[in-house]
Amino acid sequence: MKNTHKTKHTNHRVAPAAFVVLLLLFMTITAGFAGAEMVMNGQLNPAHPKLARDLSTRNPHALIDVVVQYRTEPREEHFAELASRGATVKHKLHSIRGVAIRIPAFQIAALERNPDVRYISPDRHVKLTDIDENYESPIQDLVAESAYALTGAGIGAAVIDSGVSDHPDLHNASGASRVVYSQSFVAGDTTTADGYGHGTHVAGIVAGNGSASGSASGYAAPIVGMAPGANIINLRVLDANGAGTDSQVIAAIDQAIALQSQYNIRVINLSLGRPVFESYTVDPLCQAVEQAWKAGIVVVVAAGNSGRDNTYGTFGWATIGAPGNDPDVITVGATRTMDTLTRDDDAIASYSSKGPTLFDHIVKPDIVAPGNRIDSLLDKGSTLDSNYPSFEVPPTDCPSTSTCPNQYFRLSGTSMATPVVSGAVALMLQNNSTLSPETVKARMMKTAWKGFGQYSTAFDVYNNEYYDQYDIFTYGAGYLDIDAALGSTDVASGLALSPTAVLNANGTISIVNSNPSVAGSTVLWGSTVLWGNSVIWGNTLGADSVIWGDSVVWGTTTDAGYSVVWGTSVVWGDTLAAFSVDQDGEN
Repeated sequence: MKNTHKTKHTNHRVAPAAFVVLLLLFMTITAGFAGAEMVMNGQLNPAHPKLARDLSTRNPHALIDVVVQYRTEPREEHFAELASRGATVKHKLHSIRGVAIRIPAFQIAALERNPDVRYISPDRHVKLTDIDENYESPIQDLVAESAYALTGAGIGAAVIDSGVSDHPDLHNASGASRVVYSQSFVAGDTTTADGYGHGTHVAGIVAGNGSASGSASGYAAPIVGMAPGANIINLRVLDANGAGTDSQVIAAIDQAIALQSQYNIRVINLSLGRPVFESYTVDPLCQAVEQAWKAGIVVVVAAGNSGRDNTYGTFGWATIGAPGNDPDVITVGATRTMDTLTRDDDAIASYSSKGPTLFDHIVKPDIVAPGNRIDSLLDKGSTLDSNYPSFEVPPTDCPSTSTCPNQYFRLSGTSMATPVVSGAVALMLQNNSTLSPETVKARMMKTAWKGFGQYSTAFDVYNNEYYDQYDIFTYGAGYLDIDAALGSTDVASGLALSPTAVLNANGTISIVNSNPSVAGSTVLWGSTVLWGNSVIWGNTLGADSVIWGDSVVWGTTTDAGYSVVWGTSVVWGDTLAAFSVDQDGEN
């Protein structure tokens, strides 16, 4: 598998259209970096530990949108205080014991003094992270149906995205829609159809059944999703431009938890995100996904599309977005399939974001899956379709006497790789409904294919070359192998927290358990069980072993990238623009 990264960096190939979607989604998130200030030691502001660094109150009379997290569930007295300070409540965010409000900036200081307030952050903007075309044999979705008789039937997958429009591939055999619930959290817009065209594409990767690409359609072969019998819970949080906010996403997560029993919601797909501004321990998006995980829902999150970004000298490392930086969730990077039926030649997409995470140094992504130039459902007339009509996938063998409309669309990005994994989760849970999120994550990571080489090159549509090094921060535990995951009988006896990378005094890096205080949590990490007996870059992985020798990933302490990842301060501004929206994946 290849990895590509601009200016000597390695990544995988991604479908052009999918890449655009992922790019657009992640660029939306990136826009939230605007106005960010310096973060000392990756920690909170010592003078105002309850205030996020990027919370601007420079204009005291301006109305600002913020998310307030309380130490307990907000009570009447808290809402009374907010009203007295001129605040308007937009959303009650139960999963994080918080509220999203609009409040005069000068009132923030008084609100901070309330001892019940835990943390105040901007209601940041989030964006989508897209996917690739041609996701076929390398992810082995047909193995699940033929060998295991699994389609994801009975499993509910919550797609928190730009909405899901009606499409024949999301119907069941009797013609009824498998989108069993829809709700919009977009401010001022109650419609749940997909105006942007991203959520429908994602839903098709999770659960499309290929009915619109059958024998009479003119398509050479059915275009089928990972779990073609699963139900979709459509929770719209992004508008027709692919933009949304933290509070909208958190409100949707809250609703998924509330609807869990009614629709058997076992997996949440988040093909969206934004930059990391603080530790996951206080980030509101991260706190929300943790609550869903604790409720028994597997949360699958896109890593982001900043793998080519070298703004701070990191060559794409340390660019994982939030909430993919949370150690609980399954964070997914993207590969390119090279348009072949074997995975042996597959490579990492150069735009796929790499770890470790900023501030907390969590080892991410957890796993990679196809995400470059992926064909899935077309939302005719949506923003993406209108802007990129060339990404429509036409029938190739339509009889001259027939009318064969275009039904599919090609996109690239980690947004596309993420629903591949979400669909795989649905198959695992149909196969064994008793599996915990920890066991699902552990099995998927342990059984992941680990046959990558050490380096790869790739080219974008402008013929720019990206040269990438493969390591634990590039592809995590390996390449999704559905057959192996379904065949595994291992059970996680502890937490499946992604491990933490630690910088040693001699400049080498080791991985350690992210929560050593929790009994049993070292079971999954700290032995050869996860990555195998030999890590591909040469060293054996033990409980405290060094992952690689010298600091080959981002150089030495004299390099700018080294300081960004491990130094005492990080200045993360608004210049993270790693992609171009007119790119169609990777060659």
